[in-house]
Amino acid sequence: MTPQQLRAFCLSFNATVEDFPFNPETSVFKVLGKLFALTNLDGRPLTVNLKCDPDDAIRLREQHPGLIVPGYHMNKRHWNTVTVDGELPDRLVRELVEDSYDLVVAGLPRAERLRLDRP
Repeated sequence: MTPQQLRAFCLSFNATVEDFPFNPETSVFKVLGKLFALTNLDGRPLTVNLKCDPDDAIRLREQHPGLIVPGYHMNKRHWNTVTVDGELPDRLVRELVEDSYDLVVAGLPRAERLRLDRP
């Protein structure tokens, strides 16, 4: 997955915006103000921090050592840093981004979740 593909995929989710609250290099993808992906699209290797169910986070780290690690500068229980350099299948990366988005949406107040469901 290229940086452009990662950015486009993150922005494809309903009500998602890209923000740069830390510096001009760090893209923060948010849904209704809540972070679900954080990356430096110019970074080499390309990595992205993604929210993850704690049990899944441990399993993924064991299955993909060195490619999925505890979230850099994040809560290590709930966040993973995923290396997006081609070693992991693009399908898995897309699933992890989507899972992160879904977890964040699930934590939103009911009224905001309902607002996302409207066309």
